[in-house]
Amino acid sequence: MEFRFPDVGEGITEGEIVKWLVKEGEKVKEDQPLVEIETDKAIVEIPVPQAGTILKLHYGEGETVKVGSVLVTLGEEGAAPKVEEARRPSTTVVGVLEEAEEEEVAKPEEKAAVEKKEAEERPVQATPAARRLATELGIALAQVQGTAPEGAVTEGDVRAAAEKKPAVKVTKKYDMYGYIERIPLKGIRKATARRMAESWEKVPRVTHMDEADVTTLVRLREKAKKEAEGKGVKLTYLPFLIKACIAALKEYPYLNATLEGEEIVLKKYYNIGIATDTGEGLMVPVVKGADQKSIFQIAQEIEALAKAAQARTIDLADLKGGTFTITNIGVIGGTYATPIVNYPEVAILATGKIHERPVARDGKIEVRKVLPLSLSFDHRVADGAYAARFVTRLIEHLENPGLLFLEK
Repeated sequence: MEFRFPDVGEGITEGEIVKWLVKEGEKVKEDQPLVEIETDKAIVEIPVPQAGTILKLHYGEGETVKVGSVLVTLGEEGAAPKVEEARRPSTTVVGVLEEAEEEEVAKPEEKAAVEKKEAEERPVQATPAARRLATELGIALAQVQGTAPEGAVTEGDVRAAAEKKPAVKVTKKYDMYGYIERIPLKGIRKATARRMAESWEKVPRVTHMDEADVTTLVRLREKAKKEAEGKGVKLTYLPFLIKACIAALKEYPYLNATLEGEEIVLKKYYNIGIATDTGEGLMVPVVKGADQKSIFQIAQEIEALAKAAQARTIDLADLKGGTFTITNIGVIGGTYATPIVNYPEVAILATGKIHERPVARDGKIEVRKVLPLSLSFDHRVADGAYAARFVTRLIEHLENPGLLFLEK
């Protein structure tokens, strides 16, 4: 029985074999872990669809397999496939098992090899000049269709065959300036490249930049950290930012939306994506219904989602459904940015590093904590004035957090 790579959903079309959890000849039980496959979203573990013996693993670790391709052949060791008048694939919840067809003729590749060998052994009529040219160009005369009388091969025939000969791909380890390394674009980075190109092509992006005085918020968070630690929660600034963004989005809903054809679809729920650096590329886990959760609940969820994303064990559903995204470049040390909108969303907020800076307040110079903000948005849905008002309202919430953020 042949078990094929199943459609795991979310638009996945291929995956890379990370690790086989079984060996050829091994007896397995139904639902036993079979293989770990890395898609462009996460690493998924595929179970064995039925008990039996692993007769053949069709791919090696590190190879890419398309959805629908045969992963393994299952059966009893030494058993011959049964011949039936009609063969019907048996469907499981994880994929399709198909009975292997009984082979009564040679495989296409074997047949081609035999025909090639027979052709090479047949005597070939060719002029001496044609033979010399074939040797120089690396062309097998037996594979050239002659056009001269009685099928003799001419120089022209050899040159024509050379033009049709597929070029040999040579991977150079250096260019004219020095040594280089070529790394395949795959997994998360391949998915990110595709999505960013799609966003760049479809979204006329504009970035609005400003800054917030978060001195009060820094003090508030320091006090809240003690309570959070007592609950086993790691409290960062992100939960506060999420709450502030939601408060501003409720007043400026066109930034919590999508553009579908001739309609702007305003979302009445707040699913906030958090851009996460996994080491293998960027992933955006989504905190669903963030407006219904407390600061501590959001903090716990962010930590759990980030760990799952970095371990590549995150549920694919946790990467879908976002309405607005936040990316924190400040954790690395950045100040301002021009982030790419996470299409089909219409806005993304980048936050820079909180830093101290002298600020004039009531005629006096004070050292304050400043947070840089960069909002990229789809100019088809919102104009610059609308985005500026949103950011101004966001700043007001960040500068005057009060008890709003400490709701339980």
